[in-house]
Amino acid sequence: MIRRAWQSYRGRLRLGTRMALGLGALALVVFAIVGTALTTYMRDYLSAQLNEQLKLAQVAQSKSIVDSGSLAGKKYYRWYYAVYDVSDGTPVLRKPEDAADVPEDVDDLTALAKAQTVAGTEVLRTEHLKGEGLYRLRACEVEPGVVLVSGAPLDDIEDTVGQLITIQVVTFGLALLALVVFGRAMLRRGLKPLSDMAHTAHGIASHDLTESASRLPLRADAPGGGPEVEELRTAFNTMLEHIDASLAVRAEAEQRLRRFVADASHELRTPLMSVRGYADLFQYAAANAPEERDKHLARLRAEAARMGVLLDDLLLLARLDAAEVETPLRMEDTDLVELVEQAADAFRATRAGHPLTVAPGPESVRLRLDPQRVRQVLDNLLTNAAVHTPAGTPVSVAVSVTPHSAQVRVADKGPGIPPGDRERVFDRFYRVDKARSRDRGGSGLGLAVARSLVRAHGGTLALDDTAAPTVFVLTLPLGPPRNS
Repeated sequence: MIRRAWQSYRGRLRLGTRMALGLGALALVVFAIVGTALTTYMRDYLSAQLNEQLKLAQVAQSKSIVDSGSLAGKKYYRWYYAVYDVSDGTPVLRKPEDAADVPEDVDDLTALAKAQTVAGTEVLRTEHLKGEGLYRLRACEVEPGVVLVSGAPLDDIEDTVGQLITIQVVTFGLALLALVVFGRAMLRRGLKPLSDMAHTAHGIASHDLTESASRLPLRADAPGGGPEVEELRTAFNTMLEHIDASLAVRAEAEQRLRRFVADASHELRTPLMSVRGYADLFQYAAANAPEERDKHLARLRAEAARMGVLLDDLLLLARLDAAEVETPLRMEDTDLVELVEQAADAFRATRAGHPLTVAPGPESVRLRLDPQRVRQVLDNLLTNAAVHTPAGTPVSVAVSVTPHSAQVRVADKGPGIPPGDRERVFDRFYRVDKARSRDRGGSGLGLAVARSLVRAHGGTLALDDTAAPTVFVLTLPLGPPRNS
C-alpha cells in the first residue's frame, strides 16, 4: 500500500524535481559515507593520542616510583593511578597517597593488574568504571613485583566526536538542502526546452495548429540543457517545420481538389444539359418535324464528342497525377525539330490568318519521348496563340539546345496575358478571358494537360516573364526522362 502510494505520488512529480531528489539521495549517501569515515578516523586518532599520553605519563611516574617509592610529577584531572604489589602473584593495592588517585570501585583496575602479571607485558583496555564512566586503562610493570595501573577518562573524546558529528549533520544538511534547491532550479532551467516542447506538442494535440508556428529558440543565450537538448530542440523544430509544410501542402491540395471538383462539375453540366436538350428536340422532331431530325442529331453528337474530349483530358490528368506504374507515355527516339515542323505545317493549314515563322535552329535534335503527346503540347501552344490573339497576329517557334536540355519557344505578338493572370494560366479550368464562350475558348484544361505531359517527360513548361508579350518555353532533358 505504501509503495503503491509512493509510486503514485512520484508519478505526479516533475522530471526536474525527481532528478533533484535523486541527486539529493545520492548526495545523502555520499555524505553519510564521508561523515562515517571522518568520524571513525577522528575517534581512532584521538584514541591513539590518549594511548600515547597514557604511555608517556606512566613512563614518568614509573621512574618516580623507582626513584622515590611514591607517585610524583604531573597528574591529570580525573585520572586514576593505582600501584599494586604482585610479589606472590596476587595484586595488592598500595595505599594511595591521595584518596582521589583511585576510584571507589577498584575491581577493574585490580583485574587489569592481574592480567598484566599473567601476560608479562603492558595491557591496554577500555572499561566502564562503576559510577565514573568510560575509561581507558593501561597496566605496566614498574619494577619486578610492582605494577602501575593508570586510567584516563574518554569523555573528552566522546564530546569531541559528538561535536564533530553535530557539525557534520548541520553542514551536510545545509549542503544537501542547497544542493536540492539550487539543483532543482538548475535542472528546471536546463529542462525548460523539454517543457516548451511538451507545451507545443499539447497545443498541436489539442488541434491548436497555430502552436506549430512558434519555434523553440535557437539563440546562444537561450536557456538550454547542453548539446543533447540542443539537438533535440533542433530536431523538434525541424519536425514542426515539416508539419507546417505538410499541413500547407495538404490544405492547398484540398483547396485545389474542391476547386477542381466544382469546376469539373460545372464544365460537365453544360454539355450534359445540351445533350439532354438536343435529345428532347430530336425526340420531338422525330414525331413532328422529320426534316429537323438530322440537324438535332448532329448537334447531339457534337456535344457528346465535346464532353468526351473533356472526359479524356480529365482522365489523362488523373493518370498523370497518380504517377501510375503504367505511364500513358509511349517513348521512342524522335526528332524534336521534325515534330515542330509538322506542328507548324498543321497550324499554317488551319490558321491561315496568323502568319507563323519557324526560327533557324539545329537541323536535328534526337530525344526519347512520346511523339504523339509532345505534338499534342505543341498543337495546344500554337492553338492558344491563335485563339487568344486578333487575326493577323504573328506567331513564331524557335528550337534551341543547351548542354543538358532542348527548348522550344512559342511566342506571339498579341495583347499578352494580364499580370494578375500569368501565375494561374496553368491552373485547371482557368480562363484568362472569363467572358469567352466554351465553344471558342475551350474548357481551360489545355495548358494544365500540356504541363502535366511535359512533366511526365521530365521537362518543364513555363511562361517566360522576362519576355513580352507572350512566350511559352518548353524544356525537355537530353538524357533519359524520369518516367522512361
